Amino acid sequence: MRWTRAAGRGLLAAAVVLAGYAGLGSPAAGPVAHAGGRGPVTLVTAGDLTDYLDPVLEDWNRAHPGEEATLVELPDSADETRAQMVTGLRSGSSRFDVLNIDVAWTSEFAAAGWIAPVDPGRFPLDAFLPPVVDTATFGGRLYAVPYVTNAGLLYYRSDVLAKEGERPPRTWAELERLASEVAPRHGLDGYAGQFLPYEGLTANATEAVRSAGGSLLGDEGATVTADSGATVEGLAFLADGVREGWIPKESLTWKEEESRQAFQNGRLLFLRNWPYVYALAGGEGSKVAGRFGAVPLPGPDGPGVSVLGGSNLAVSSLSRHPETAADLIAYLTGEQVQRRVLTEGALPPVRASLYSDPELVRAFPHLPALRKSVLAAEPRPKSPRYDQVSLVVQAVVHDAMAGRQTPRQAVARLARELRSLARAGAGPSRED
Repeated sequence: MRWTRAAGRGLLAAAVVLAGYAGLGSPAAGPVAHAGGRGPVTLVTAGDLTDYLDPVLEDWNRAHPGEEATLVELPDSADETRAQMVTGLRSGSSRFDVLNIDVAWTSEFAAAGWIAPVDPGRFPLDAFLPPVVDTATFGGRLYAVPYVTNAGLLYYRSDVLAKEGERPPRTWAELERLASEVAPRHGLDGYAGQFLPYEGLTANATEAVRSAGGSLLGDEGATVTADSGATVEGLAFLADGVREGWIPKESLTWKEEESRQAFQNGRLLFLRNWPYVYALAGGEGSKVAGRFGAVPLPGPDGPGVSVLGGSNLAVSSLSRHPETAADLIAYLTGEQVQRRVLTEGALPPVRASLYSDPELVRAFPHLPALRKSVLAAEPRPKSPRYDQVSLVVQAVVHDAMAGRQTPRQAVARLARELRSLARAGAGPSRED
């Protein structure tokens, strides 16, 4: 069971999405992806820092002579990966057959006609964790197949809470009390997430809004739902934390790795981050190894809502061998390879049965908490213009957290700017 620093970086590459370029067009309405065409195929993905995909594809190639799969690795950075994929697709290139895309890109790629719809009956969707399937749909059709998943977790210093006779927080009020009162007694900052204005802030803000019962968009981007009391409550949770000091101002400049290092170096009582942190914080050189735990994110009155991360596998609409491409996706999402995704790639699988496998739970103790988080998680807002939606969310929420706008002012601005995007992308928005 390999949990190495490289494995953690591999998970981070899969977990983090950065904003890129907008895709234009309308959902493809052509035949399903495996309607015909067999032969060699190419799988394109962000850099495989754990090197687990090569042996997985070698097994495929031995069993499929004449239909060999070639791996093309793009840069580790998600925004660079996306930019290169989009450039090739816009140019009409048939170089790539299977695309390993972030879950947040599915709606844009589908709307642009870059990926072909697939037949739901071809894949065992009922064997997957239910929420992950929704990330692969757009316009009522399945455009991809879930491959790996991700959900935010709350990491906490178990040694500190034990000394205080406290349990991990289940509500925002409990988190605020512990972060503001207990953390200073132990020389710690209270709570942090990923608050630099980039995709990580969109994820953190969406989680806060969804946990409060609100939303940003509906109707796959055509309806703006952000202007609500729940959205104000979600943004106030984050903004008030900075203003009151239990969220350190320094965290407004942190992404995944900066926040992970702060927790791992013993500076934080609580951290919101992705599952990859568990391996690194428990590894050699960590100041908190053996002294931390992870639970689902808290919400206003109980467990909160995480956004779903991870990636989906899609067939390029330009693939010359779409039937083989669909077969490769079925292989990669099968139970045997999904087990290797976890044990060799250090990535959270989409197969539900693996989360209750006794051997895997012994090797990866955070699996039960991760399963709860994934089952309660929801996709980020779907929109054919998702990259621009995310940029708006990042800018507005960061201003609120930095104290440049009140949460209520920020929500009014957020709704206004999202309406402008909706009108520009699909005519007049159908606002609630």
